[in-house]
Amino acid sequence: MSDRKTPTRRDFLSRAPLAATALGSVATASGKAIKSMKPSVPARSASRVVGANDRINVASIGVGGMGGSHLRAFVNQSETRKDIQVVAVSDVYKLRKDKARDAARLTGKDVHHDYRELLARNDVDAVVIAVPDHWHGQIALDALAAGKDVYLQKPMTYTIEEARLVAEATAKYNRVLQVGSQHLSTPHNRKARDLVEAGAIGQVIWAQGTSSRNSINGEWNYYHVDAEGGPETIDWSRWLGTAPKRPFSADRYFRWRKYWDYSGGIATDLFYHTLGPLAFITGAEFPTSVTAAGGIYMQKDREVPDAYATQIEYPNLYISLAGSMLNAAGGKFHGSAIYGHNGTIWFSPGKVIVSKEVLIGSSLGKKPPAPPDQVYEIEDPADAHGVHTDNFFSCMRTRKTPNFPADLGYRVMVAIRLGVDAYREGKTKFFDPKTQRVIEKLPPRPAYEGDGKNYPSSTE
Repeated sequence: MSDRKTPTRRDFLSRAPLAATALGSVATASGKAIKSMKPSVPARSASRVVGANDRINVASIGVGGMGGSHLRAFVNQSETRKDIQVVAVSDVYKLRKDKARDAARLTGKDVHHDYRELLARNDVDAVVIAVPDHWHGQIALDALAAGKDVYLQKPMTYTIEEARLVAEATAKYNRVLQVGSQHLSTPHNRKARDLVEAGAIGQVIWAQGTSSRNSINGEWNYYHVDAEGGPETIDWSRWLGTAPKRPFSADRYFRWRKYWDYSGGIATDLFYHTLGPLAFITGAEFPTSVTAAGGIYMQKDREVPDAYATQIEYPNLYISLAGSMLNAAGGKFHGSAIYGHNGTIWFSPGKVIVSKEVLIGSSLGKKPPAPPDQVYEIEDPADAHGVHTDNFFSCMRTRKTPNFPADLGYRVMVAIRLGVDAYREGKTKFFDPKTQRVIEKLPPRPAYEGDGKNYPSSTE
């Protein structure tokens, strides 16, 4: 595309209202947007085709905790491997912008307050989005429309509707989108998927997982609150976006995962990591119903629960997730496992293990001995984040599907958000996989009519 046909930054921004206007409403607790989200930037083709030997130009939107960590890793990669380079950053907090500018050795013109200015640049090939959850959908949609490939931190979005729109936009604009949950790139999860597909445990019946932690001050309170962070240095109105308008709160800004306006708490921060691999391994598609339980048992300075569990029912299996931020032993006693009719896949450090089921015979006689476990030695990388971003950059060059693509991210987001809504509303949430819409109830389960065989009675 020639410069004459490419919109200027002024054109790009003048045609785009603020994202808050584009979304048009606050997302409701049920996970439905009152008004459908649309790109707040004009659509255009990709900036350029990245060749096999080209350096990929990366820009970061949000350079706080995880965003700052990615930025530092990318700067190091640009110096050691020279296959990427950081060309721009965007944030609404002055201190973070200044630190990012210095870390990436950028000039002032490469540091943007309005992320849409960054998206208008022709020299940006890919963006990393690491902002609070309630901004994920809008910024991702804008980046895809602007012709950028996207590394989108988990959870994929804040609502189900946003996830659907982002998945559709990824296909519509023919972009690469990697959801930033690095466990989808670890060898042990991919080995487990291969074993399931090879029939090692027969038909999958259910799976379980957890995410459990503990801390002195309570979950997410360990995020440092900068003394310099205030209304003078943080664009509070822009940060709130479509969230309810509130007076400035440093706790909400720095520890936003404690509040429903911006997050789903344990479900969206941690269980998205847990469910992603389990859905990938089992081949789970869209759920049909989701329940949730838990509460605020000790950590009173929050809206989201400090202990949480959810059960997700699919057409042919269910997945159970449970954990708390009050006891870290959950991973030891409730680790991830996939249960099939003929065996179980479970994990220990450096190993994927298949334990075979011993099926009881029709005679109900002596139970035969169990065969020995099949143990597969799997060496996971020390830097799973690096492997996951490498997969993203590789797919940018090859245009192949990344390890955690948008369609899988959407399906996982449906289950995660339904769990949040089930907890908040105190009722089971139902979903129709065919229409991909939340529904009020499922059709009655069919009555069992027998299999035509005659079995001896219990008294014989």
